[in-house]
Amino acid sequence: MAAGVELQGVSLRYPGGPFGVRGISLAAAPGEVVAVVGPSGSGKSTLLRLVAGLERPTEGRVRIGGRDVTDLPPGERDVAMVFQGYALYPHLTVAGNLAFPLRMRRVPRRERRRRVAAVAAMLGITELLPRRPATLSGGQRQRVAIGRAVVREPACFLLDEPLSNLDARLRERIRGELARLLARLATTTLYVTHDQVEAVALGHRVAVVCAGRLRQVGPPEALYRRPADCFVAAFLGSPGMNLVRAQVERGAEGVGLALGGARLAPPPGLAPRLRPGPVVLGFRPEAARPAATGLRAVVAAVEPLGHETVARLVLPGVAPVDPEAPERRLPGEAAAAIRLAA
Repeated sequence: MAAGVELQGVSLRYPGGPFGVRGISLAAAPGEVVAVVGPSGSGKSTLLRLVAGLERPTEGRVRIGGRDVTDLPPGERDVAMVFQGYALYPHLTVAGNLAFPLRMRRVPRRERRRRVAAVAAMLGITELLPRRPATLSGGQRQRVAIGRAVVREPACFLLDEPLSNLDARLRERIRGELARLLARLATTTLYVTHDQVEAVALGHRVAVVCAGRLRQVGPPEALYRRPADCFVAAFLGSPGMNLVRAQVERGAEGVGLALGGARLAPPPGLAPRLRPGPVVLGFRPEAARPAATGLRAVVAAVEPLGHETVARLVLPGVAPVDPEAPERRLPGEAAAAIRLAA
């Protein structure tokens, strides 16, 4: 049965240096896949290393299946980690690589063969068993690396950017296979990626990390529709949410948002909560509609992407917001319907 994973107020500070992660509390329920997403250097991989026991927190506790494993070595934590670089043994065959963790645990030979055969069939790599890693493609190597983790039947999987070395088409195919595999195994999984598409496709919940801090965690749709702060708003989505400075005004016509010489009506559910003063206005690209009148914009660039075309607009007199600015939180309803005229 799958075990849950919990980090309780975990921090890691490098000697004489900065924090790798700071004050992170995150839990994955038994059988749940939590995708940890964020930019490079945000602390995503450090979280996995803390769970695996490859790093020890300077503060906080790590629990797996309700058991405190903070002070246990990696071999006693019952986790399996898949690295970005495959980490296959070149002198062993595929069968040997799959069986290696079982040999280290002194699993009887007959049981090893049974489990290797079952995992190979599950991943569609049975015909690869006699081959060595050097003769495999990138996708085949990744399947073997995943299979080596699966064959252990661990309490949880830790996947660290497992698809980042693959080309776009192969990454999409393996992502679909991996989603089906994780659903079938129902094993608690922490999946680290910088690719938000992967995070949304694979995670029951998504945890957004930036600069070593957990910015928000929740179901993908909730994060997209109700981001907790400017970073999450701008990071999720392609393109991300537009963030501009506006002024809340109250007048005879009610509450309005003033920006760029125009006055916009906020969503009805948001208007009662607004108070006069400066605010950050966030709206998704799909919320903008061309119009004969309204907020004036200048088209700076047009990017045809095949299935859609992205227009980069400049709003004269409107100040954009830096999404990296800390502790800037958005109102409850982040998306506003806005009409734009080019």
